[in-house]
Amino acid sequence: MSTWRAFRSRHIGSTEAEQQDMLEALGVESLEDFIDETVPASIRYTKPFTMRHFSNAFTEQEALRRMRQHADRNQVWRSYMGMGYYGTVTPPVIQRNILENPGWYTQYTPYQPEISQGRLEALLNFQTMISDLTGFEIANASLLDEGTAAAEAMALSYALSRRSKKEATTFLVAEHCHPQTRAVVETRAQALGIRVEVVAPHAMQCTDDIFGMLLQYPDTYGVIEDYTELIKKAKAANVLVTMACDLLALCVLQSPGSLGADIAVGSSQRFGVPMGYGGPHAAFFATKDDYKRIIPGRLVGVSKDRQGRPAYRLALQTREQHIRREKATSNICTAQVLLAIMAGMYAVYHGKDGLYEIASRVHGFAKRFAAQVKAEGYTLLSEHFFDTVTFSCSEEARVALEKRAAERQINFRYEGKKVSVAFDESCTEADVQEIIEACIPGNHGALALSEDCLAGLSRTDDFLQAPVFSAYQSETEFLRYVRRLESKDLSLATAMIPLGSCTMKLNATSEMLPVGWDGFAALHPFVPSAQAEGYRALFSELEDALSDITGLVGVSLQPNAGSQGEFTGLLVIRHYLESKGETERTVCLIPRSAHGTNPASAVMAGMEVVIVDCDREGNIDTDDLHKKIDAHKDRLAALMITYPSTHGVYEEGVIDICAAIHEAGGQVYMDGANLNALVGLAKVADLGADVVHINLHKTFCIPHGGGGPGMGPIAVAAHLQEFLPNHPVVDLEHTSGCGAVSAAPWGSPLILPISWMYIAMMGADGLREATQVAVLHANYIASRLKDAYPVLFTGKNDRVAHECILDFRDFKKTAGVEVEDVAKRLMDYGFHAPTMSWPVAGTMMIEPTESESRYELDRFCDAMLAIREEIRAIEDG
Repeated sequence: MSTWRAFRSRHIGSTEAEQQDMLEALGVESLEDFIDETVPASIRYTKPFTMRHFSNAFTEQEALRRMRQHADRNQVWRSYMGMGYYGTVTPPVIQRNILENPGWYTQYTPYQPEISQGRLEALLNFQTMISDLTGFEIANASLLDEGTAAAEAMALSYALSRRSKKEATTFLVAEHCHPQTRAVVETRAQALGIRVEVVAPHAMQCTDDIFGMLLQYPDTYGVIEDYTELIKKAKAANVLVTMACDLLALCVLQSPGSLGADIAVGSSQRFGVPMGYGGPHAAFFATKDDYKRIIPGRLVGVSKDRQGRPAYRLALQTREQHIRREKATSNICTAQVLLAIMAGMYAVYHGKDGLYEIASRVHGFAKRFAAQVKAEGYTLLSEHFFDTVTFSCSEEARVALEKRAAERQINFRYEGKKVSVAFDESCTEADVQEIIEACIPGNHGALALSEDCLAGLSRTDDFLQAPVFSAYQSETEFLRYVRRLESKDLSLATAMIPLGSCTMKLNATSEMLPVGWDGFAALHPFVPSAQAEGYRALFSELEDALSDITGLVGVSLQPNAGSQGEFTGLLVIRHYLESKGETERTVCLIPRSAHGTNPASAVMAGMEVVIVDCDREGNIDTDDLHKKIDAHKDRLAALMITYPSTHGVYEEGVIDICAAIHEAGGQVYMDGANLNALVGLAKVADLGADVVHINLHKTFCIPHGGGGPGMGPIAVAAHLQEFLPNHPVVDLEHTSGCGAVSAAPWGSPLILPISWMYIAMMGADGLREATQVAVLHANYIASRLKDAYPVLFTGKNDRVAHECILDFRDFKKTAGVEVEDVAKRLMDYGFHAPTMSWPVAGTMMIEPTESESRYELDRFCDAMLAIREEIRAIEDG
């Protein structure tokens, strides 16, 4: 076997001989003949599929060498810039046994609690940690980033205000919030018709038009303000207060809950998660128990099993929002579960005393530095701070300071004459001395500010008193705890996870290795561009690859989840239409079968959702579509369509459908959830799509991590390129950009090497073959099971695409057995259940992916057939 095929043959689970057996079972002679029979000729890409950088596959060793070159081009300076991103120390036992452990990173969202008790307990630890530190009754199981969490807080506040202040449409944002947080909030607000007013906290007025406010604690320059009186004024005026706060600071500062706030948001990055040039990091969202029904994301709760033992489950799921569809207040789907587990375990590892010691040490460094700056005659912005000291100096002094820092490869934050220095856990005594030397050359005495620098807000109440935060302080016991939790869960390291529309494929070890390299992990997202040339090259090559695959010319890597990709794509369409003066175009047509995130995203983007019916075969009802187009022709903005369809088939009429939308003046948004059935066989641009979001965690191998991280970059046609997201700190050169949709300019860069490695090692031919085999595996399962369970929808020649839907509804009548019963029984056979009751109640959607072996496919089919016989036994009495 030639070396270029080595990785390809490891990623694709079935051998050529096994594929031939499956093809014969389906009545065809070759893989190409099978695809000709399955995929409509009208959508096929008939030219040879090539890619600019990856037409020829790399071996694993070649890809790793190339990736190492990218990493080495990044300059890892010590960054003390703050702004929500800090150096941290990941305990090696967490890095090796969670971050780098497929038993943790290949898990799926814990919708099946019986095989998710380990990660549910770990998430409960995270929630408990957040609740304790923020002073609120409940916290969710993580959000995407601090900016998104703040935007979700604004949306929740707005929804609550509808009950008592229906005319209030203004949200106040403190002027010294982190600029990236402010930008994400402003992007979301504009789409919802909310007015954002940026104002200094001392100038905030709680008038009748105000429904909420966002305060940063400490603020972006490190300043601590006592917001007690402002919060009292807000309470009296029925204005909801959100505080964006720093977890490490809350170890020594009074909590937002104790100050009277309503919501706390922030990032848990500095609890053991590398900066990674901006992500992924787990944000948090904590609030009062009164608001639990509309809190965004997921919430883990404690229940009891039949024996009365404590058990964990999702008390609130994102699907509860998606069931509400266009009435949802959030479209969040994935979160940052793996990173939340790391942050929660960081707290378990250190305990309350360890966290307090780290926070006190960091604060002590800042106090020593501030004393030196003050003694030098520089002007402190404030003497109330936790870890970040900001001072002013002359332009000449600032230039000289910046030069001295650069000679030492140190990054500070510079804004005009202001310099900010943010200390963190990674700082040593030697680092502090070098920082002082960079700012103030010469000999220095042992100065330190002795007065209270916490603005009289020192924490007095206790936190992290749950036994878990004191029981595993030795590494022996901690390691056993982590392993014990892992053993309670099912992951891809255990068995196939055949979830339809979720594409749980191989996350190869070689793809994962670069995530731990300092050249990628240690960069602050706002370092000068010259220090991130390796990342920029990687971004460029990955963007080109996604463009080659989709046929669309412009790509933004900023959306850090599929739901964010949907929202971003629709914003791009809105901005494009507004640039043409077509502001009245706000109607979005969405098929009834669509993902629940689709209508929620459309509403978040300020659009009016109109549902289009499906026919008996599960395709879009073209008669109803044309009726809806005619009814809304002058107001039509977009059609959101999933292809292959949500029902798992290649719809024959997709090109005509897209053409009808364009003829009516609208744009076509394609949900890329099923891109795994198209790569190398068809390009979405040729189907008529103007925008597509791409789930890198599905088609391009980023692990699901128990419910995140994910990535949802978008690709757009040329006429939409200038409207791609921009950023307030880093210039992304999109002149009419739709605003920032994620806190970091490129979303979650630390996991992008995973998709780059996969594409590089597969090459164009390998990616095409992966698609072919994914479709083959799905049809093989459908063929083996069709006599036992009806296949609900089929397309050309009775084929399915890369997934199939089996119908269980009759068993409720014949045997009293429901789809949930089959799902639970599958666990006894060692499998995770497929997607249940979506998009049709009483069904299962099965997606085997190309990565599974023939052995595993047959093992699954054998289990399903055995379960059918068990049902038959019930039917027979």
